[in-house]
Amino acid sequence: MARTIAKDHETKRALILETAARVFADQGFDRASMNMLAEACQISKANIYHYYSSKNALLFDLLETYLMQLRDRIAGLDASGLTAEQRFRQVVHEILAAYQGRDNEHRVQIAAMHVLTDTEQVTLRGYQRDLVRIVRQNIAQLSPGDLARDKPRLRSVTMSVFGMLNWFYMWNSSADRAERERYATLVCDLVLGGLEGAAHSGSFPNFPGSEIAADKTA
Repeated sequence: MARTIAKDHETKRALILETAARVFADQGFDRASMNMLAEACQISKANIYHYYSSKNALLFDLLETYLMQLRDRIAGLDASGLTAEQRFRQVVHEILAAYQGRDNEHRVQIAAMHVLTDTEQVTLRGYQRDLVRIVRQNIAQLSPGDLARDKPRLRSVTMSVFGMLNWFYMWNSSADRAERERYATLVCDLVLGGLEGAAHSGSFPNFPGSEIAADKTA
């Protein structure tokens, strides 16, 4: 007979993931133990193992849940009736809003994703690339001249947007929604005001690190 799922299964899972993000971020994934996590969750270690067979399995679920939710939130925006500029502004504002309160997950993503298997990392990077692709497509629809067809230059503009958003996220994590809205508007104004110049500047190399940089966003 298959084991029945407890009514509070998802509630406990969410508690474990939220707590694990904080413990892994504060202690470092290598130093954090399941005992530490159980104490922080105020549940038994056996209870955690009921959900996850190992610390690495917990790490993967933590990062997959975070990145999938982020990707789905941006991909699910309703852009009906919006102009290309309005769609771009909508996406940029929503990304910065979605970052709010997710400092721990972001820190764990940067510091610990490398310990996962290659297959697991490919899965997680797929969510990251989906997010990058959404922003790149929005920029391409706004771009004058040949910028939309110049893949290296378009990629660099796209990653510059993430660079600005991640700068604010890393250094102003306590900012409230209003502050995030103001900064998102600034980013949009800078990008929209600079696209004409980016379209007509000199040749731009396809830096080999640009695809790796895409994996570090969100």
